[in-house]
Amino acid sequence: MHLRWSGISMLGLLGALAWHQALAQERPNVLVIVTDDQRHDAMSCAGHPFLKTPHMDRLAREGARFRNAFVTTALCSPSRASMLSGLYAHAHGVLDNFTDYPNRLPSYPRHLKELGYETAYIGKWHMGEQEDRPRPGFDFWMSHRGQGNYFDNEFNINGQRHILKGYYTHVVTETAVQWLTRPRSRPFLLILGHKAPHGGPIVPEPRYERIFDSQPIARPVTADDYSGKPDWLRQCRDTWHGIAGPLYGLKDYSRFVRAYLATLVSVDDSLGRILAALEQAGTLDRTVIVFTSDNGFALGEHGRVDKRTMYEESIRVPLLVRYPRRIKPGTQIEHMVLNIDLAPSILELCQAPPLQKCHGLSWVPLLENRPVSWRTAWLYEYNYEKEFPYTPNVRGVRTDQWKLIRYPHGDGAPDRHRAELYHLPTDPLEQRNLFDDPKYADRVRELSATLERLLKETDGWPDRMPLDEGIRKVLPKY
Repeated sequence: MHLRWSGISMLGLLGALAWHQALAQERPNVLVIVTDDQRHDAMSCAGHPFLKTPHMDRLAREGARFRNAFVTTALCSPSRASMLSGLYAHAHGVLDNFTDYPNRLPSYPRHLKELGYETAYIGKWHMGEQEDRPRPGFDFWMSHRGQGNYFDNEFNINGQRHILKGYYTHVVTETAVQWLTRPRSRPFLLILGHKAPHGGPIVPEPRYERIFDSQPIARPVTADDYSGKPDWLRQCRDTWHGIAGPLYGLKDYSRFVRAYLATLVSVDDSLGRILAALEQAGTLDRTVIVFTSDNGFALGEHGRVDKRTMYEESIRVPLLVRYPRRIKPGTQIEHMVLNIDLAPSILELCQAPPLQKCHGLSWVPLLENRPVSWRTAWLYEYNYEKEFPYTPNVRGVRTDQWKLIRYPHGDGAPDRHRAELYHLPTDPLEQRNLFDDPKYADRVRELSATLERLLKETDGWPDRMPLDEGIRKVLPKY
């Protein structure tokens, strides 16, 4: 055992032995289900007007729903790495969708495996675009290169490639059920990664292809409103990530939204199948079940069809947790929780020693209504990608009421028209940028100081960064 990287060296062998004794008495299994690009409101338990997700609703009803769950980087690979490590992207180094999770970087799956858990990863990994090899920390591995397809994928299963026919959601679900229900003498950890509802294009399974045809779909009120917004947002309207761009076929906006939502009906079916299998196996109530997503997704808000930005549709995600031994049914949490909180929370639920270095906090005390000092502000970061030069660098800070967004370029230009300030209780759609209003100058200074403090505390990069040459060509005004 490599104690330096196991996360237990400071606790010593006695701590590890004590953990094993506790494990013998309390053996929580762990199932983490991660969708791809699911908005926080794309569930009926979150108030969606017509999307019905009875099995997601069951998790909320029998467990807890976090009403304010966010990602610290709204991009697939960086967010997934933050979930595994409990670190901000600038600390774990996965800054784009082409970088793999560092082999020597600790993670909660590797930690649990070293401490006796049987571990598995099934589905979309999405770190290291062209690599499907088994990753450290997992006894069983089934994934693929890159994004994968909605139908008929080549999976690497424990080092051997196999083409598995069928709709992605159900293929990974059947494998997950088989793995979850096989005989074992140790507690298990399974991470199940869905492709849905990720686009490019979005393809529902045939039986749900027209399920929402009768539902009227209205364009967001902010779809064509750029007042108070930085110029780059309007300029990207016709690009890959804009509402008038080519990626998602938005000439038929209603069809696009219906397809996005229809794929989540299949995801909910998958969840129901898994819950039924665990119940039949007698392990449901001994399993910590976490349902979340790697980032949100704009469905035309602010002219965007993507994530990456710091607007609410992009950064807010679903987070449901069921574990009746520790969580009262129907619990609702209002505190701001982050993707970096997943790793420390799971380790605490499993009575495992914490990772040595972690930016996240365990939300277990919140679930159990124990007194705890909680964050009042948090850092958001997005780093420019030369492959997708439609969004500049983003640095921001969010509190329960305020949001400050900056677009640092390092060229010495003033912040005017480059920064945004919103008062969320009175402006939840983020339509009124208050940054230039003299009445809020003190608020801007306060939040700017908070942003600098959070960057310093997490060894983050400064607010102003060099502007890549690529984005100069795409955004010539900058």
